[in-house]
Amino acid sequence: MSVLASFMVPHPPMIVPSVGRGSEKRVEETIRAYEQVAGEIAALSPDTIVITSPHATLYADYFHISPGKKAKGSFSYFRAPDVKFSEEYDEELVDKISEIAYHENFSAGTMGEQEPDLDHGTMVPLWFIRNAYKGGKIVRIGLSGLPLADHYQFGTILARAVNALNRKVVIVASGDLSHKLQDYGPYGFAPEGPVYDERIMDVMGRGAFGELFDFEEAFCDKAAECGHRSFVIMAGAWDGIDVEARALCHQDVTGVGYGICTFYPKASSETREERRFLKIYLSEKEKALADKRASSDAFVRLARLSLESYIREKKKLRVPEALLILEKEGVTIPQELQDTKAGAFVSIHKQGMLRGCIGTIAPTTPSLAQEIINNAISASTRDPRFDPIREEELAWLEINVDVLGEAEPIDSRSELDVKRYGVIVSTRDGRRGLLLPDLDGVDTVDEQVSIAMRKGGIAEHENYSLQRFEVVRHV
Repeated sequence: MSVLASFMVPHPPMIVPSVGRGSEKRVEETIRAYEQVAGEIAALSPDTIVITSPHATLYADYFHISPGKKAKGSFSYFRAPDVKFSEEYDEELVDKISEIAYHENFSAGTMGEQEPDLDHGTMVPLWFIRNAYKGGKIVRIGLSGLPLADHYQFGTILARAVNALNRKVVIVASGDLSHKLQDYGPYGFAPEGPVYDERIMDVMGRGAFGELFDFEEAFCDKAAECGHRSFVIMAGAWDGIDVEARALCHQDVTGVGYGICTFYPKASSETREERRFLKIYLSEKEKALADKRASSDAFVRLARLSLESYIREKKKLRVPEALLILEKEGVTIPQELQDTKAGAFVSIHKQGMLRGCIGTIAPTTPSLAQEIINNAISASTRDPRFDPIREEELAWLEINVDVLGEAEPIDSRSELDVKRYGVIVSTRDGRRGLLLPDLDGVDTVDEQVSIAMRKGGIAEHENYSLQRFEVVRHV
Protein backbone atom coordinates (compact mmCIF):
# COMPACT_ATOMS: atom_id res chain seq x y z
CA MET A 1 0.00 0.00 0.00
CA SER A 2 0.98 3.64 0.09
CA VAL A 3 -0.44 7.00 1.12
CA LEU A 4 -4.22 6.61 0.73
CA ALA A 5 -5.13 10.28 1.07
CA SER A 6 -4.05 13.48 2.76
CA PHE A 7 -5.88 16.35 4.38
CA MET A 8 -5.08 19.98 5.06
CA VAL A 9 -6.80 21.07 8.29
CA PRO A 10 -6.63 23.89 10.87
CA HIS A 11 -6.17 23.48 14.62
CA PRO A 12 -8.03 26.18 16.61
CA PRO A 13 -8.73 24.72 20.08
CA MET A 14 -11.97 26.71 20.29
CA ILE A 15 -13.44 24.45 17.62
CA VAL A 16 -13.65 21.69 20.28
CA PRO A 17 -16.96 22.30 22.13
CA SER A 18 -15.51 21.82 25.62
CA VAL A 19 -12.98 24.53 24.84
CA GLY A 20 -15.13 26.82 22.71
CA ARG A 21 -18.12 26.68 25.07
CA GLY A 22 -20.41 28.00 22.40
CA SER A 23 -17.93 30.16 20.50
CA GLU A 24 -17.29 27.27 18.10
CA LYS A 25 -20.65 28.01 16.52
CA ARG A 26 -18.94 30.92 14.74
CA VAL A 27 -17.08 28.40 12.59
CA GLU A 28 -19.83 25.88 11.86
CA GLU A 29 -18.76 25.62 8.21
CA THR A 30 -15.27 24.56 9.30
CA ILE A 31 -16.73 22.07 11.78
CA ARG A 32 -18.89 20.44 9.11
CA ALA A 33 -15.91 20.16 6.76
CA TYR A 34 -13.79 18.71 9.56
CA GLU A 35 -16.46 16.11 10.29
CA GLN A 36 -16.46 15.21 6.61
CA VAL A 37 -12.68 14.70 6.71
CA ALA A 38 -13.01 12.50 9.79
CA GLY A 39 -15.66 10.43 8.03
CA GLU A 40 -13.47 9.99 4.98
CA ILE A 41 -10.56 8.86 7.16
CA ALA A 42 -12.83 6.35 8.89
CA ALA A 43 -13.93 5.00 5.50
CA LEU A 44 -10.27 4.50 4.51
CA SER A 45 -9.53 2.63 7.76
CA PRO A 46 -5.79 3.48 7.76
CA ASP A 47 -3.16 1.56 9.72
CA THR A 48 -1.45 4.82 10.61
CA ILE A 49 -2.37 8.51 10.76
CA VAL A 50 0.64 10.78 10.18
CA ILE A 51 0.14 14.28 11.60
CA THR A 52 2.50 17.15 10.83
CA SER A 53 2.12 19.90 13.42
CA PRO A 54 3.65 23.38 13.78
CA HIS A 55 3.29 23.02 17.56
CA ALA A 56 5.21 19.77 17.98
CA THR A 57 8.92 19.94 18.84
CA LEU A 58 10.56 22.36 16.41
CA TYR A 59 14.22 22.95 15.60
CA ALA A 60 15.84 25.39 13.21
CA ASP A 61 17.79 22.71 11.36
CA TYR A 62 16.14 19.38 12.20
CA PHE A 63 12.81 17.59 11.71
CA HIS A 64 11.74 15.99 14.97
CA ILE A 65 9.67 12.79 14.91
CA SER A 66 8.10 11.95 18.26
CA PRO A 67 9.69 8.82 19.77
CA GLY A 68 8.36 6.13 22.07
CA LYS A 69 5.43 3.73 22.20
CA LYS A 70 2.68 6.02 23.39
CA ALA A 71 1.78 9.64 24.09
CA LYS A 72 -0.90 11.36 26.10
CA GLY A 73 -2.39 14.81 26.00
CA SER A 74 -5.33 16.92 27.07
CA PHE A 75 -6.84 20.34 26.58
CA SER A 76 -6.16 21.30 30.21
CA TYR A 77 -4.19 24.33 29.02
CA PHE A 78 -7.39 25.47 27.32
CA ARG A 79 -9.55 24.90 30.42
CA ALA A 80 -10.89 21.56 29.24
CA PRO A 81 -8.88 18.93 31.19
CA ASP A 82 -11.55 16.29 30.67
CA VAL A 83 -10.80 16.14 26.93
CA LYS A 84 -7.96 13.61 26.96
CA PHE A 85 -6.01 11.55 24.45
CA SER A 86 -3.94 8.40 24.71
CA GLU A 87 -2.35 7.45 21.41
CA GLU A 88 -0.03 4.65 20.32
CA TYR A 89 2.85 5.54 18.02
CA ASP A 90 3.72 3.50 14.94
CA GLU A 91 7.29 2.80 16.05
CA GLU A 92 8.12 0.75 12.99
CA LEU A 93 7.20 3.56 10.62
CA VAL A 94 9.05 6.10 12.78
CA ASP A 95 12.16 3.89 12.64
CA LYS A 96 11.88 3.49 8.87
CA ILE A 97 11.57 7.26 8.30
CA SER A 98 14.57 7.86 10.56
CA GLU A 99 16.57 5.13 8.82
CA ILE A 100 16.02 6.57 5.35
CA ALA A 101 16.84 10.08 6.60
CA TYR A 102 20.05 8.83 8.21
CA HIS A 103 21.27 7.04 5.09
CA GLU A 104 20.56 10.14 2.99
CA ASN A 105 22.26 12.47 5.48
CA PHE A 106 18.94 14.25 5.91
CA SER A 107 18.40 16.13 9.16
CA ALA A 108 15.47 14.24 10.71
CA GLY A 109 14.94 11.76 13.52
CA THR A 110 13.77 11.20 17.08
CA MET A 111 16.51 12.99 19.01
CA GLY A 112 15.90 15.99 21.22
CA GLU A 113 12.29 15.63 22.29
CA GLN A 114 11.26 18.71 24.29
CA GLU A 115 7.65 17.95 25.18
CA PRO A 116 6.32 14.37 25.07
CA ASP A 117 2.69 15.37 25.62
CA LEU A 118 0.58 15.85 22.50
CA ASP A 119 0.27 19.44 21.28
CA HIS A 120 -2.95 21.11 20.22
CA GLY A 121 -1.87 21.07 16.57
CA THR A 122 -2.06 17.29 16.86
CA MET A 123 -5.00 16.97 19.26
CA VAL A 124 -7.51 19.15 17.40
CA PRO A 125 -7.39 16.94 14.28
CA LEU A 126 -7.43 13.85 16.51
CA TRP A 127 -10.54 15.05 18.34
CA PHE A 128 -12.49 14.98 15.09
CA ILE A 129 -10.85 11.81 13.80
CA ARG A 130 -11.37 9.82 17.00
CA ASN A 131 -15.04 10.73 17.04
CA ALA A 132 -15.35 8.81 13.77
CA TYR A 133 -12.49 6.30 13.82
CA LYS A 134 -10.85 4.61 16.78
CA GLY A 135 -8.33 2.51 14.87
CA GLY A 136 -4.83 3.14 13.67
CA LYS A 137 -1.63 4.29 15.33
CA ILE A 138 -0.19 7.76 14.82
CA VAL A 139 3.10 9.37 13.86
CA ARG A 140 3.68 12.95 15.02
CA ILE A 141 6.14 15.11 13.09
CA GLY A 142 7.32 18.64 13.83
CA LEU A 143 8.34 21.28 11.32
CA SER A 144 11.72 23.00 11.09
CA GLY A 145 13.34 26.29 10.19
CA LEU A 146 14.90 24.72 7.10
CA PRO A 147 13.94 25.88 3.59
CA LEU A 148 10.71 24.79 1.93
CA ALA A 149 12.63 22.45 -0.37
CA ASP A 150 13.78 20.47 2.67
CA HIS A 151 10.20 20.16 3.91
CA TYR A 152 9.13 18.84 0.52
CA GLN A 153 12.06 16.42 0.49
CA PHE A 154 11.06 15.18 3.93
CA GLY A 155 7.62 14.42 2.49
CA THR A 156 9.24 12.24 -0.17
CA ILE A 157 11.17 10.38 2.55
CA LEU A 158 7.93 9.86 4.46
CA ALA A 159 6.22 8.39 1.39
CA ARG A 160 9.12 6.01 0.71
CA ALA A 161 9.03 4.77 4.29
CA VAL A 162 5.29 4.14 3.99
CA ASN A 163 5.79 2.21 0.75
CA ALA A 164 8.65 0.18 2.18
CA LEU A 165 6.45 -1.07 5.04
CA ASN A 166 3.35 -1.53 2.87
CA ARG A 167 1.36 0.65 5.26
CA LYS A 168 -2.13 2.05 4.75
CA VAL A 169 -1.51 5.68 5.74
CA VAL A 170 -3.29 9.00 5.68
CA ILE A 171 -1.43 12.26 6.21
CA VAL A 172 -3.00 15.11 8.12
CA ALA A 173 -1.23 18.43 7.51
CA SER A 174 -2.23 20.51 10.51
CA GLY A 175 -1.89 24.27 10.23
CA ASP A 176 -3.84 27.49 10.39
CA LEU A 177 -3.57 30.01 7.58
CA SER A 178 -2.92 33.73 8.19
CA HIS A 179 -3.35 35.07 11.72
CA LYS A 180 -3.71 38.65 10.47
CA LEU A 181 -7.00 38.75 8.60
CA GLN A 182 -9.08 41.14 10.72
CA ASP A 183 -8.42 44.18 12.90
CA TYR A 184 -10.42 42.55 15.68
CA GLY A 185 -8.44 39.31 15.51
CA PRO A 186 -5.91 38.34 18.19
CA TYR A 187 -2.97 39.43 16.01
CA GLY A 188 -4.49 42.41 14.21
CA PHE A 189 -4.51 42.96 10.47
CA ALA A 190 -1.81 42.92 7.80
CA PRO A 191 -2.52 43.35 4.09
CA GLU A 192 -0.49 40.22 3.39
CA GLY A 193 -2.93 38.15 5.45
CA PRO A 194 -5.90 37.98 3.06
CA VAL A 195 -3.52 37.67 0.10
CA TYR A 196 -1.88 34.64 1.67
CA ASP A 197 -5.21 32.95 2.37
CA GLU A 198 -6.49 33.55 -1.14
CA ARG A 199 -3.27 32.25 -2.69
CA ILE A 200 -2.92 29.17 -0.51
CA MET A 201 -6.54 28.11 -0.95
CA ASP A 202 -6.18 28.50 -4.71
CA VAL A 203 -2.92 26.53 -4.84
CA MET A 204 -4.12 23.73 -2.58
CA GLY A 205 -7.56 23.62 -4.18
CA ARG A 206 -5.90 22.90 -7.53
CA GLY A 207 -3.25 20.57 -6.11
CA ALA A 208 -0.65 22.84 -7.72
CA PHE A 209 2.03 21.91 -5.21
CA GLY A 210 4.90 23.36 -7.22
CA GLU A 211 3.54 26.83 -6.51
CA LEU A 212 4.11 26.34 -2.78
CA PHE A 213 7.76 27.25 -3.41
CA ASP A 214 6.70 30.66 -4.73
CA PHE A 215 5.65 31.89 -1.27
CA GLU A 216 8.57 34.01 -0.09
CA GLU A 217 9.67 33.80 3.55
CA ALA A 218 9.17 37.52 4.21
CA PHE A 219 5.65 37.40 2.76
CA CYS A 220 4.72 34.38 4.90
CA ASP A 221 6.12 36.07 7.99
CA LYS A 222 4.09 39.21 7.40
CA ALA A 223 0.97 37.11 6.85
CA ALA A 224 1.71 35.30 10.14
CA GLU A 225 0.76 31.89 8.78
CA CYS A 226 1.65 28.76 10.71
CA GLY A 227 0.79 25.87 8.41
CA HIS A 228 2.71 26.46 5.19
CA ARG A 229 5.61 24.11 5.98
CA SER A 230 3.16 21.49 7.15
CA PHE A 231 1.40 21.67 3.80
CA VAL A 232 4.72 21.41 1.95
CA ILE A 233 5.67 18.19 3.75
CA MET A 234 2.32 16.73 2.76
CA ALA A 235 2.83 17.86 -0.85
CA GLY A 236 6.20 16.10 -0.93
CA ALA A 237 4.53 12.81 -0.07
CA TRP A 238 2.66 13.10 -3.41
CA ASP A 239 5.79 13.80 -5.46
CA GLY A 240 5.27 12.56 -9.02
CA ILE A 241 1.68 11.52 -8.33
CA ASP A 242 -1.39 13.16 -9.83
CA VAL A 243 -3.95 13.99 -7.16
CA GLU A 244 -7.60 14.84 -7.03
CA ALA A 245 -7.69 18.01 -4.93
CA ARG A 246 -10.79 19.51 -3.39
CA ALA A 247 -11.19 22.61 -1.24
CA LEU A 248 -13.97 22.03 1.29
CA CYS A 249 -14.06 25.36 3.07
CA HIS A 250 -12.28 28.52 4.12
CA GLN A 251 -13.29 30.81 6.99
CA ASP A 252 -11.74 33.92 8.50
CA VAL A 253 -14.41 35.07 10.97
CA THR A 254 -12.04 34.98 13.96
CA GLY A 255 -9.24 36.92 12.27
CA VAL A 256 -7.38 33.65 11.65
CA GLY A 257 -7.74 31.66 8.44
CA TYR A 258 -9.07 28.10 8.62
CA GLY A 259 -8.79 26.10 5.40
CA ILE A 260 -9.69 22.48 4.75
CA CYS A 261 -8.74 20.55 1.60
CA THR A 262 -8.65 16.87 0.64
CA PHE A 263 -6.24 15.04 -1.66
CA TYR A 264 -6.60 11.60 -3.20
CA PRO A 265 -4.40 9.88 -5.79
CA LYS A 266 -5.92 9.64 -9.23
CA ALA A 267 -6.49 6.23 -10.77
CA SER A 268 -3.32 6.12 -12.88
CA SER A 269 -0.33 4.64 -11.05
CA GLU A 270 2.18 6.07 -13.52
CA THR A 271 4.73 8.56 -12.24
CA ARG A 272 4.36 11.95 -13.88
CA GLU A 273 7.61 13.87 -14.32
CA GLU A 274 5.73 17.16 -14.56
CA ARG A 275 4.61 16.60 -10.95
CA ARG A 276 8.10 16.05 -9.58
CA PHE A 277 7.96 19.56 -8.24
CA LEU A 278 11.13 19.52 -6.15
CA LYS A 279 13.22 18.29 -9.08
CA ILE A 280 11.71 21.01 -11.29
CA TYR A 281 12.18 23.71 -8.65
CA LEU A 282 15.81 22.80 -7.96
CA SER A 283 16.64 22.63 -11.66
CA GLU A 284 15.19 26.08 -12.27
CA LYS A 285 16.84 27.45 -9.14
CA GLU A 286 20.24 26.01 -10.07
CA LYS A 287 20.10 27.63 -13.50
CA ALA A 288 19.04 30.99 -12.07
CA LEU A 289 21.83 30.89 -9.50
CA ALA A 290 24.41 29.96 -12.13
CA ASP A 291 23.30 32.91 -14.26
CA LYS A 292 23.46 35.20 -11.25
CA ARG A 293 26.94 34.03 -10.31
CA ALA A 294 28.16 34.66 -13.84
CA SER A 295 26.87 38.24 -13.75
CA SER A 296 28.07 39.10 -10.23
CA ASP A 297 30.58 41.91 -9.83
CA ALA A 298 34.11 41.64 -8.45
CA PHE A 299 33.04 42.23 -4.83
CA VAL A 300 30.67 39.26 -4.78
CA ARG A 301 32.97 37.10 -6.88
CA LEU A 302 35.77 37.76 -4.40
CA ALA A 303 33.56 36.80 -1.44
CA ARG A 304 32.47 33.59 -3.16
CA LEU A 305 36.01 32.68 -4.19
CA SER A 306 37.21 33.22 -0.64
CA LEU A 307 34.59 31.08 1.09
CA GLU A 308 34.69 28.31 -1.54
CA SER A 309 38.46 28.05 -1.26
CA TYR A 310 38.25 27.89 2.52
CA ILE A 311 35.40 25.37 2.65
CA ARG A 312 36.84 23.08 -0.03
CA GLU A 313 40.53 23.30 0.80
CA LYS A 314 40.73 25.04 4.21
CA LYS A 315 42.83 27.63 2.39
CA LYS A 316 42.61 31.34 3.15
CA LEU A 317 43.51 33.22 -0.01
CA ARG A 318 45.87 36.20 0.05
CA VAL A 319 44.64 39.33 -1.72
CA PRO A 320 47.10 39.26 -4.69
CA GLU A 321 46.39 35.57 -5.27
CA ALA A 322 42.61 36.02 -5.14
CA LEU A 323 42.56 39.02 -7.45
CA LEU A 324 44.81 37.23 -9.96
CA ILE A 325 42.40 34.29 -10.06
CA LEU A 326 39.50 36.64 -10.73
CA GLU A 327 41.39 38.47 -13.45
CA LYS A 328 42.12 35.16 -15.19
CA GLU A 329 38.34 34.50 -15.09
CA GLY A 330 37.79 37.77 -16.95
CA VAL A 331 36.61 39.79 -13.94
CA THR A 332 37.42 43.51 -13.97
CA ILE A 333 38.97 44.45 -10.62
CA PRO A 334 38.01 47.93 -9.35
CA GLN A 335 40.89 49.86 -7.82
CA GLU A 336 38.65 50.44 -4.79
CA LEU A 337 39.19 46.88 -3.64
CA GLN A 338 42.92 47.45 -3.17
CA ASP A 339 43.11 51.15 -2.33
CA THR A 340 40.13 51.60 0.00
CA LYS A 341 39.67 50.71 3.64
CA ALA A 342 36.05 50.14 4.73
CA GLY A 343 33.83 47.98 6.85
CA ALA A 344 31.95 45.32 4.92
CA PHE A 345 29.27 42.72 5.57
CA VAL A 346 28.98 39.43 3.71
CA SER A 347 25.46 37.96 3.72
CA ILE A 348 24.74 34.43 2.55
CA HIS A 349 21.30 33.04 1.71
CA LYS A 350 20.23 29.56 0.73
CA GLN A 351 16.85 29.04 -0.94
CA GLY A 352 15.60 32.36 0.36
CA MET A 353 16.75 31.88 3.95
CA LEU A 354 19.69 33.44 5.76
CA ARG A 355 22.61 31.01 6.04
CA GLY A 356 25.23 33.34 7.47
CA CYS A 357 26.05 37.02 7.88
CA ILE A 358 29.10 38.58 9.48
CA GLY A 359 30.81 41.89 8.89
CA THR A 360 32.80 44.76 10.28
CA ILE A 361 31.42 48.19 11.10
CA ALA A 362 34.78 49.88 10.45
CA PRO A 363 37.86 48.67 8.55
CA THR A 364 40.06 46.16 10.37
CA THR A 365 42.46 45.29 7.52
CA PRO A 366 44.70 47.21 5.07
CA SER A 367 42.25 46.88 2.17
CA LEU A 368 38.59 46.35 1.32
CA ALA A 369 39.56 43.19 -0.55
CA GLN A 370 41.06 41.70 2.61
CA GLU A 371 37.99 42.78 4.58
CA ILE A 372 35.74 40.88 2.18
CA ILE A 373 37.96 37.78 2.17
CA ASN A 374 37.99 37.61 5.97
CA ASN A 375 34.29 38.28 6.41
CA ALA A 376 33.24 35.80 3.72
CA ILE A 377 35.07 33.05 5.59
CA SER A 378 33.55 34.13 8.91
CA ALA A 379 30.02 34.39 7.51
CA SER A 380 30.20 30.90 6.00
CA THR A 381 31.89 29.06 8.87
CA ARG A 382 31.75 31.12 12.09
CA ASP A 383 28.30 32.66 12.35
CA PRO A 384 27.20 31.31 15.78
CA ARG A 385 23.58 31.08 14.62
CA PHE A 386 24.32 28.42 11.99
CA ASP A 387 26.35 25.29 11.40
CA PRO A 388 29.33 25.84 9.08
CA ILE A 389 28.39 25.69 5.40
CA ARG A 390 29.17 22.34 3.81
CA GLU A 391 30.75 21.83 0.40
CA GLU A 392 27.56 20.33 -1.06
CA GLU A 393 25.69 23.56 -0.25
CA LEU A 394 27.97 25.85 -2.27
CA ALA A 395 26.00 25.65 -5.52
CA TRP A 396 22.85 26.88 -3.75
CA LEU A 397 24.27 29.98 -2.08
CA GLU A 398 23.37 33.57 -2.89
CA ILE A 399 25.94 36.09 -1.67
CA ASN A 400 25.67 39.83 -1.07
CA VAL A 401 28.43 42.21 -0.07
CA ASP A 402 27.56 45.49 1.66
CA VAL A 403 30.32 48.07 1.81
CA LEU A 404 29.64 50.46 4.66
CA GLY A 405 30.01 54.18 4.51
CA GLU A 406 31.21 56.17 7.50
CA ALA A 407 28.78 56.14 10.43
CA GLU A 408 27.42 59.49 11.62
CA PRO A 409 25.71 60.24 14.94
CA ILE A 410 22.04 61.27 14.87
CA ASP A 411 19.76 62.75 17.51
CA SER A 412 16.58 60.77 16.91
CA ARG A 413 14.92 58.03 14.91
CA SER A 414 13.31 60.66 12.69
CA GLU A 415 16.68 60.98 10.91
CA LEU A 416 16.58 57.35 9.82
CA ASP A 417 15.17 55.83 6.63
CA VAL A 418 14.84 52.06 6.78
CA LYS A 419 15.51 51.71 3.05
CA ARG A 420 18.45 54.11 2.82
CA TYR A 421 20.28 53.97 6.15
CA GLY A 422 21.58 51.22 8.38
CA VAL A 423 21.57 51.87 12.12
CA ILE A 424 24.02 51.34 14.97
CA VAL A 425 22.71 51.42 18.54
CA SER A 426 25.38 51.84 21.23
CA THR A 427 25.62 52.14 25.01
CA ARG A 428 28.34 53.71 27.12
CA ASP A 429 29.50 50.33 28.41
CA GLY A 430 30.40 49.21 24.88
CA ARG A 431 27.40 47.14 23.85
CA ARG A 432 26.48 47.72 20.25
CA GLY A 433 23.97 46.37 17.76
CA LEU A 434 23.88 46.98 14.01
CA LEU A 435 21.31 46.38 11.31
CA LEU A 436 21.81 46.91 7.59
CA PRO A 437 19.32 48.91 5.51
CA ASP A 438 16.74 47.63 3.06
CA LEU A 439 16.24 44.14 4.50
CA ASP A 440 13.29 41.92 3.66
CA GLY A 441 10.70 41.97 6.42
CA VAL A 442 12.03 45.14 8.07
CA ASP A 443 9.62 47.86 6.99
CA THR A 444 9.75 50.54 9.68
CA VAL A 445 12.44 52.44 11.57
CA ASP A 446 11.08 51.19 14.88
CA GLU A 447 11.47 47.59 13.71
CA GLN A 448 14.98 48.33 12.49
CA VAL A 449 16.10 49.93 15.76
CA SER A 450 14.39 47.24 17.85
CA ILE A 451 16.20 44.44 16.03
CA ALA A 452 19.55 46.25 16.33
CA MET A 453 18.96 46.68 20.06
CA ARG A 454 18.19 42.98 20.50
CA LYS A 455 21.37 42.09 18.64
CA GLY A 456 23.33 44.31 21.02
CA GLY A 457 21.56 43.08 24.16
CA ILE A 458 20.21 46.58 24.78
CA ALA A 459 16.89 47.08 26.58
CA GLU A 460 14.40 49.75 25.53
CA HIS A 461 14.61 51.59 28.86
CA GLU A 462 18.41 51.99 28.71
CA ASN A 463 20.25 55.09 27.58
CA TYR A 464 21.69 54.57 24.12
CA SER A 465 22.95 56.55 21.16
CA LEU A 466 22.15 56.17 17.47
CA GLN A 467 24.32 56.32 14.38
CA ARG A 468 23.33 55.90 10.78
CA PHE A 469 25.31 54.82 7.75
CA GLU A 470 24.75 54.18 4.07
CA VAL A 471 25.92 51.13 2.16
CA VAL A 472 26.76 50.16 -1.37
CA ARG A 473 25.20 46.74 -1.92
CA HIS A 474 26.79 44.32 -4.35
CA VAL A 475 24.67 41.32 -5.40
